[in-house]
Amino acid sequence: MKKFINAPDTVLKDALAGVAAVHPSLSVDTVNRVITRAEAPRAGKVALISGGGSGHEPLHGGFVGTGMLDAACPGEVFTSPVPDQMHTAAKATDAGGGAVFIVKNYTGDVLNFQLATELAEDDGIEVQTVLVDDDVAVQDSTFTAGRRGTGATLFVEKIAGAAAEQGAGLDAVADLGRRVNAASRSFAVALTACTTPGAGRPGFDLPDDEMEVGVGIHGEPGRSREKLRPAREIVASALDAILDDLPPTTGTPAIVMVNGLGGTPLIELYLLYGELAAQLAERGVQIARSLVGDYVTSLDMAGASFTICQADGRMLDLWDAPVNTPALRWGT
Repeated sequence: MKKFINAPDTVLKDALAGVAAVHPSLSVDTVNRVITRAEAPRAGKVALISGGGSGHEPLHGGFVGTGMLDAACPGEVFTSPVPDQMHTAAKATDAGGGAVFIVKNYTGDVLNFQLATELAEDDGIEVQTVLVDDDVAVQDSTFTAGRRGTGATLFVEKIAGAAAEQGAGLDAVADLGRRVNAASRSFAVALTACTTPGAGRPGFDLPDDEMEVGVGIHGEPGRSREKLRPAREIVASALDAILDDLPPTTGTPAIVMVNGLGGTPLIELYLLYGELAAQLAERGVQIARSLVGDYVTSLDMAGASFTICQADGRMLDLWDAPVNTPALRWGT
């Protein structure tokens, strides 16, 4: 294993020190492991809080800022943060409007955010939860009961975050987040496994001429192990899985993301997007907004995920609203 680290057990601490050094717009509590906006919470604003295991950067700390999250709670690599982290985040961002916890559907995250909800409510902070479960690859996996939460997490954080920024109330922000999740589906393909600093070796063996179809963002097995195929065939297979689960509605525009899993060159992601755009057009799906790049990664995994959200006009307006975070920025 070759990685730019000091020691496997200090990766998160050292990385958070780097985040603090490079982003003055963020307040990084390296003791409690909570990232918040540097400015004080705005009175009455609903706080958006998310988190999860590290190794998926820029998710979630890279999306803390105006128009998205108020706080993020990073756990150790591929390990859920603990309830005290979420509780600390809720107290740090409490402005009287309550908090929305955005939780990817992994067992540890779900349980720990539930415990954090109880702690926050004991302090008088009203909490609602949005559970993200957009991955159509498998129904149950190594880490989950039900579908995994993946790329749609960004869509929920952006759209619900814009609504909160505009002054929407707790119920409205949470309901909107749930609608975005319900309208979104994702599917991922891996060409290599990722290597966690603690393990020091790839998480699974994948021969040079094979790919993992429907892989999870922690390297969980997908639907099948298949021979490597041309990009257009890979995209077609992913689209079949997504649109079979959520058939396109005529006239409904889509927000589309081609996301790199950490080790895929941008030239290949653009190639995949070109194939995706052409095939969506053939299927009558109108792309209204798009993203291409590394947004929800799996350390150094070579692979890509595809996320499609059937967005209504309100969602598109909020998608276009100003956002200013380390990893997503427009309109400001």
